[in-house]
Amino acid sequence: MMNMMHYQLMARYNQWMNQRLYLACQSLSDDQRKADLGAFFGSIHNTLNHLLFADYLWMARFENQPVAYRLGEEIFSDFLALSQAREQFDQHIIAFSQTLTTTWLKTEIHYRSGIDNIIRTLPAWALLTHMFNHQTHHRGQITTLLSQQGIDVGITDIPWMPEWIPASL
Repeated sequence: MMNMMHYQLMARYNQWMNQRLYLACQSLSDDQRKADLGAFFGSIHNTLNHLLFADYLWMARFENQPVAYRLGEEIFSDFLALSQAREQFDQHIIAFSQTLTTTWLKTEIHYRSGIDNIIRTLPAWALLTHMFNHQTHHRGQITTLLSQQGIDVGITDIPWMPEWIPASL
């Protein structure tokens, strides 16, 4: 997993899917987005907040910055503010992915888990892979919640990203 192109693709995929989810969520009222639908984080809104929180957390660890929020904390209650922060941070993740080096990916990252308070040490490449996998996991939950409300996000596969669509279509 030392191929920088892989991480750059995942950063672009993250942005593309977040844009699609937020666009789909715009058709819902604030009450609908915040309704407890039985998901792990309850609502679509809480799941979107969790995704942003987790990305903030992992990127802070990757960039040796302090963590500004705590697990379960609502970062933004306003959907527009959440959406704008998401878009800005997706740009940050893309920019970060373009600076990756094999040396950095091989470094070990030491961090204290906010879940069990245990200090862990893992290679950067494994934690970066986890961050992108975590995003996909929770976006899958959101697409299910949207589907249950009659909203089809459409195809979510990498080959359907705009950059891979043939010009003849």
